[in-house]
Amino acid sequence: MSVTVVIGAQWGDEAKGKIVDLLSQEADIVGRFNGGDNAGHTVVNQYGTFKLRLTPNGFSNPRTICVIGPGVVVNLATLIAEIETIRQAGISLDGRLWVSPRCHVVMPYHPLVEGIYERAKGAASTGTTGRGMGPVYADKVSYNGIRLADLADEAALAEKLGVQLKVKNALFKLFNIDELNLQNIIQEKQAQFAQIKEMVREPFGLVQEALRKDARIILEAAQGSLLDNDWGTYPFCTASTTIAGGAAGGLGIAPRWVGRVIGVAKAYTTRVGAGPFPTELLDQDGEALRQAGAEFGTVTGRPRRCGWFDAELVRFTAQLSGMTEVALTKLDVLDGMPKIKIGVGYCPKGHCKSDLPGSEVRLAHYWEGDARWLEAQEPEYIEVDGWMESTKDVRAFEQLPKLAQAYVRKVEQLIETPVGMVSTGPEREAIIPVPR
Repeated sequence: MSVTVVIGAQWGDEAKGKIVDLLSQEADIVGRFNGGDNAGHTVVNQYGTFKLRLTPNGFSNPRTICVIGPGVVVNLATLIAEIETIRQAGISLDGRLWVSPRCHVVMPYHPLVEGIYERAKGAASTGTTGRGMGPVYADKVSYNGIRLADLADEAALAEKLGVQLKVKNALFKLFNIDELNLQNIIQEKQAQFAQIKEMVREPFGLVQEALRKDARIILEAAQGSLLDNDWGTYPFCTASTTIAGGAAGGLGIAPRWVGRVIGVAKAYTTRVGAGPFPTELLDQDGEALRQAGAEFGTVTGRPRRCGWFDAELVRFTAQLSGMTEVALTKLDVLDGMPKIKIGVGYCPKGHCKSDLPGSEVRLAHYWEGDARWLEAQEPEYIEVDGWMESTKDVRAFEQLPKLAQAYVRKVEQLIETPVGMVSTGPEREAIIPVPR
């Protein structure tokens, strides 16, 4: 089985892009199967530093074909800008980038609709990126979407857009937002489409032929498993399917082809936007993690919420996607921590063992409740000693401080999944295999 799926094991921002960039050096195809330009991947390689939102992270290997599957929604302006950035770095995507014509397109009204809902929710707002993901996926599943294929036919596009603007402009009027003009949108989108037209072609046949030849295929997820629309902390989640099973529909690869599922997790935990976060640190330790890890959103620039590693969450997402291994990133961010905690389960606030010494408390699992239930829980921790040494220039697992090695082994024991690699810096060569 020649297919590897790389997914986020937490709430996103786990450095999936770096892992995919590493694996892509031996890949024939790298494909995206979900999400849109609401999540960014930062990659550092021999060509420079790239902050990409849509282009698959196989772009730096001239032998790798990059595929954007129909499960992805495309913001044309973002894709065009990324293609130009990659070209300016001296990398050609000619003949190497395939974008499915089945991809739905982010239209100018989608961010506006999202903004209306966020304002209407007030203090209960979801904390979205403002890229319009929810509304574009809502249009998709309610048969109101515009796909890339529609942009090639002006008459069909005008008909579909006319229907959408009747509804959207009526909504905008209620909220004192200027109406959108049909012809202006048609002109804008067709001009953008013309710039990528040669890359819009259905990759299904290409992928199926690659599977028959046992080619090496990497499937790259956007966002993290805990933002999944079904299994995440709904409604504080994303609009797409972010777990390994989403690759089947999002790119057209049957599950039987998948032989390896890598879950990427930070050595601590972060989250952007609203929603429950049991191990969040609102103290100097949380700020120390934020500064040491440069925890600011690639897309939004917002400071990320930071906290200790939550083994209960990662054990759940490992089971959910059948992870064969975990890539533990940003281990070096913990270098300055004298004591490190790991969350191992939950109990009602004020009723954990640490609150009631000597008591026997049953620890609950993430999957037992919803977001409101999780807000009412607090984590039970175990504490380990920090290594208080720099790991940034270490390039072999056995050369890591003994306490850092012990931390990795404790994590894999708690999540019941092998840690296959750790990273101690943003560079590709800072990814270290973990011996079995």
